[in-house]
Amino acid sequence: MGLRSSIYKKPAQLRSMIEPGLITADALDAVRALIAPGVTTLELDAAASALITARGAVSNFQMVRGYRHTVCASVNEQVVHGIPNDRPLQAGDILSIDAGAEFRGWNGDSAFTVIVPGDAPEELVAPRRRLSEVTEGSLWAGIAALSRASHLSEVGAAIEQYIDDNAPVGGYGILRDYVGHGIGRKMHESPSIFNYAVADRGPEVRPGLAVAIEPMVVIGDQETFTEDDGWTVSTVDGSAGSHWEHSVAVHDGGIWVLTAHDGGAEKLAPFGVVPKEID
Repeated sequence: MGLRSSIYKKPAQLRSMIEPGLITADALDAVRALIAPGVTTLELDAAASALITARGAVSNFQMVRGYRHTVCASVNEQVVHGIPNDRPLQAGDILSIDAGAEFRGWNGDSAFTVIVPGDAPEELVAPRRRLSEVTEGSLWAGIAALSRASHLSEVGAAIEQYIDDNAPVGGYGILRDYVGHGIGRKMHESPSIFNYAVADRGPEVRPGLAVAIEPMVVIGDQETFTEDDGWTVSTVDGSAGSHWEHSVAVHDGGIWVLTAHDGGAEKLAPFGVVPKEID
């Protein structure tokens, strides 16, 4: 019987994850700068690909069997795993971009959501903007919880609580079938990171843990289906979705958000958390 590898990494291994995290962040910055009405998600994909390649890294999404693109681009009722295409974006679309880079055998993974700017009805834009803001806030609530947690289940509980506290009347749906994950030598590793409260306390949070936390939230019911392309996950009721993600390392000095240029300092400040660089 083969040996099972530990989910906890050594300090040198965590340090090796800094550069792929920064490359991932820069790729997403390159995409964000281009988002506008009339731009296609294939063009956004090309921008991410060029940045990652120029930095001497490779797209870890292209290492997933059967997937040919650098990013996932999910629009409106598409929540995650959308395939880039030649449909021009429209003002008011809610767009989630997910990307990752592998550099020297280590991985980064991150995602953001944005409302395509331009002349769109406020009654369309306002609920989508609020959805994205709450989803992003829940991500940072989960990361803040990780900094204090004894077990991983506390992260999901914090994410769900933040969403419940900040969603409009009627609440939001949190996807149950898709969760966060460990990250390191592979983009997807153990353990699973739930975005909602679960009975199982999960693994112990201690130095060496590296995880990708990624709440996926929808305006309506959380039930989804996979479209005929075999990848795109969309809501059954057609309601809009949002997806935010960061890769985070737990080390001897605290936590560090690997896919944020400041380690997460700005967004963690409201939660009273100060990230510490990995020594």
